[in-house]
Amino acid sequence: MSARRLRVPRRQSGVALIMVLLAMALVVLLAAGMTHQQSVRVFRTGHYLAQQQGYSVALGAEDFARRILTRDFEDDKEDNAMVDSLDEFWAANAAILPLDDQGVVEVQVDDLSGRFNLNDLVTATGQVDTLAKERFNRLLMVLGISAIHADALVDWIDANDEPASAYGAEDGEYLMAEPGYRAANQPFVSVTELRLIEGMTEEIYQPLKPHVAALPVRGAGVNVTTATGPVLQALHEELTEAAIDSVLKRREDAPFDNLQDFLALPEFAGLGLTTNGLTVQSHFFEVVSRITYDERVVNLVSTVFRNGEGEVRTVHRDAGQKNRITKEPFTISEG
Repeated sequence: MSARRLRVPRRQSGVALIMVLLAMALVVLLAAGMTHQQSVRVFRTGHYLAQQQGYSVALGAEDFARRILTRDFEDDKEDNAMVDSLDEFWAANAAILPLDDQGVVEVQVDDLSGRFNLNDLVTATGQVDTLAKERFNRLLMVLGISAIHADALVDWIDANDEPASAYGAEDGEYLMAEPGYRAANQPFVSVTELRLIEGMTEEIYQPLKPHVAALPVRGAGVNVTTATGPVLQALHEELTEAAIDSVLKRREDAPFDNLQDFLALPEFAGLGLTTNGLTVQSHFFEVVSRITYDERVVNLVSTVFRNGEGEVRTVHRDAGQKNRITKEPFTISEG
């Protein structure tokens, strides 16, 4: 009896071929996906390492600025003139330090003591500081801002849930936002928190930002030798823009040696200004670092504190701010 050969129907043979081809295609796709994922991992790792390297350089730039501020203190002490003014090197220029491989480090130091401290609005005991509130409201007026009132900031800082006035804002207003949030009920940590204040817009925030600071202490005082024009004009309701322009011109020609020289200016005659809340020394500074290398840019903004002994330490860092280098560049060579 002869054996019969089994014959596979053509339809089944075609299906088997298709299955084989699909399996091969799946293997190819899996291999390609694994290769792509590996490439992404390599890219991410390289990017992370490059960012970390840039951040390390930025920390070095911050340390460079701290040393500059320490040296400035020592020079002032040697000259027996404990005054911080805008004609000093740290205030006048942005330092440029070349890196290898055509990279560059840019470092700028800004005086935060020449701005209005938002946290001065509420005292350590939770009471409203009347003088600070009056000065802040005048600052808003000088800047042409009418949609925001100091009471909105007071409510953001104070611990209670009662609006300071009809101009204030507590949780009831903020919880109606999308998404809802609550008032901080603590001092400002960053000026950027102003964006969360009820009624705040970018059109208000941007012109206000250069004239305010969020210092971790209260009562440090405004340095009149570095203060902005609007901050000086906010010292008294009768001060005009023309009067402050004159004060700034006098300061540029000859920085004030002490508060008595400042208050003796003819522009302040008859106003009854006192030294309350004013100083000629600075303790808080903002160090702005920008590191450019290998087609990458790393930014770091650090708040530093210089104590009465000239020691400088960092109290806050923010890597999210960009395009903050604004001063005339001064290149520091390796030699």
